[in-house]
Amino acid sequence: MAKFRKKPVIIEAVQFHYDQKPWPDGVVNTGGGKGQGWVETLEGGHIASDGDWIITGVRGEKYPCKNEIFHLTYEPVLEEGCYGNE
Repeated sequence: MAKFRKKPVIIEAVQFHYDQKPWPDGVVNTGGGKGQGWVETLEGGHIASDGDWIITGVRGEKYPCKNEIFHLTYEPVLEEGCYGNE
């Protein structure tokens, strides 16, 4: 099986906290459960749980990402449009 690496793309993200209003753009309350919101993605709707990150993708789409996965996959950008050593 071939191996691939993610392209370095700068994204915008905000952490979702159920009790913190207003909620991030793209997250709606469907009354589905305490601590949860709903995010419509390109692949359909997904639950956003308290502590998830709401990511804005390269096409402006929104999608939730679990906190642990977010920190394994992304790192802060020091300056907008810069990786810190360019």
